[in-house]
Amino acid sequence: MTPSMVMDERVAALVEPRKVLIIDDEHYIRKVIRTLLMTIGVRNIQEAANGYAGLDTIRTFNPDIVLVDWEMPELDGPGFVRAVRSPETFPHPDVPIIMLTAHGERSRVIEAMRCGINEYLLKPVSSQALQARIVSVLCHPRPMVRRGDYYGPEPRKPSTYKLEVDVGHSTLVLL
Repeated sequence: MTPSMVMDERVAALVEPRKVLIIDDEHYIRKVIRTLLMTIGVRNIQEAANGYAGLDTIRTFNPDIVLVDWEMPELDGPGFVRAVRSPETFPHPDVPIIMLTAHGERSRVIEAMRCGINEYLLKPVSSQALQARIVSVLCHPRPMVRRGDYYGPEPRKPSTYKLEVDVGHSTLVLL
């Protein structure tokens, strides 16, 4: 048995029982992400077409991880994250959230961090990059903290940001 086969089995055992919610307004993108998740072993997947539907789905589905797009009609990704990260009013404020978006501008990454996301990935995303972030939030969760108006995962130090190349394009990745 090769080391990659052992790792694949361990990852499959880790992710198979998990529930994942995909929130994206594009049906095709949700379908692609669902396929990537199934490739790495996730079986219990729900979808929502906008932030409001995502908030409703979290209440009933209680996911282990949320993948959310930035730009959506009605309630966008940052608005969704702010609503979830409200422990006084939202029932599941600690759910890990991965922002999965086509927007890679530094200002958006910083805004997403300030909203309380756990990880940030750029589209198009590979199954390896998605798997790495899912494993990261499951195996190395950062403690949730409250600092002033902020509620979310304990912020990383800026020196831990790494620039990573994924399939021919640059991606800012928070590890």
